[in-house]
Amino acid sequence: MSEPRLTVLVAARDEVTRIGRTVTVLREAFPEAEIVVADDGSRDATASAAVAAGARVVRLPRRGKGQALTLAERECRTGPLLLCDADLDGDLRPLVDADADVAVARFARKVGGGLGLAKGTARALVELRTGRRVAEPLSGQRALSERARAKLFPVAAGFGVETRMTIDALGAGLDLREVELDLAHRATGRDVPGFVHRGRQLRDLVLATLAPQGRSFRGLRLPLVGAVVGVVVPSVAPVAALGLVDDLWSGPERGFRAHLRAGATTGTLKLVGIPLWALWRTRSLSGAVLVALSANLVNQLDTRPGRALKLTLAGAVALGGRPRKAMLLGVLLAPYDLREMTMLGDAGSNALGAMLGLESVGRLTGLRRTSAIGALAAVTLLGERRSLGALIESTPGLRTLDSLGRYP
Repeated sequence: MSEPRLTVLVAARDEVTRIGRTVTVLREAFPEAEIVVADDGSRDATASAAVAAGARVVRLPRRGKGQALTLAERECRTGPLLLCDADLDGDLRPLVDADADVAVARFARKVGGGLGLAKGTARALVELRTGRRVAEPLSGQRALSERARAKLFPVAAGFGVETRMTIDALGAGLDLREVELDLAHRATGRDVPGFVHRGRQLRDLVLATLAPQGRSFRGLRLPLVGAVVGVVVPSVAPVAALGLVDDLWSGPERGFRAHLRAGATTGTLKLVGIPLWALWRTRSLSGAVLVALSANLVNQLDTRPGRALKLTLAGAVALGGRPRKAMLLGVLLAPYDLREMTMLGDAGSNALGAMLGLESVGRLTGLRRTSAIGALAAVTLLGERRSLGALIESTPGLRTLDSLGRYP
């Protein structure tokens, strides 16, 4: 049986001046390989230049390096994979010949660069998570065996992709080796754009290595940032904690009935824990029901980017612009959620819903509270029978609002 053929996957954004030469060099070095360029929303002619040089291009909206690699990798044939940056200059054949599950290029010479903060932080994070010290935690030049590729994809989001890949490879017991090569690439300088880039790197490193990870509806691996709601608003921290437990250890069950049939699940823990917390917090049975249903509704709708946050903002507006922290969190988190850079997860969606519920308890009494509970209960029951997301997507006005600001 013949060996599976290599695929070279190049991540690129706005690299029209360099991508053609990079593809040409790769084709000369690996004549049997397919060269695939993951075009991460370039605003220039990067895609055209790559095609002209002989690459196949997967055109994507701008989401981030890790997301682009994940989505493009699905379009590649099976077999070993060589990851490469679009601005590389040098020979990667020794990397492919290294006979390791994961071979990482270590640059023999340093050209330009910053103060070493991003790389130093990445090294420290790898050592913290794995106990191993590596030289090149940020190198984008990596050869993956077919086995390693299956274990490591989907990869982490943004510029945290390489560091998290190193952590995951070591955690999975894969043979990871660093190979010193005479390579060069365009280094970011010690200027404003350079420091902005390294700031994004540091942000993505922390999110990729320390934040819990979730899978989006597209199968993207994204950091779950919803627990920040419990940090910023301590009054709903117990709800965020229960949601985080569900984020980390939940099973396939969805909906009240599925969790009750399954018995002791993280969803059942929420089903019991959130109403009990709400009862203690409001000292009112109707208040507890209102808070629990609000938390559940926002969580039910957190199935597409921005959907839960839009509901949170709409609810806060309906309540007279309160709670203000819910509105502020919604505005701050929405750009990242809509661009599929992060996810709320159950921790965030349940906590935001609980905030709306608590505000409603303070404002709604008597018949108004009963009506609100009835409406929320009706939507919850509807969600048990059919998908609320499908209902939104099949209703023209709701579909338009739902898709507003979201990538196609």
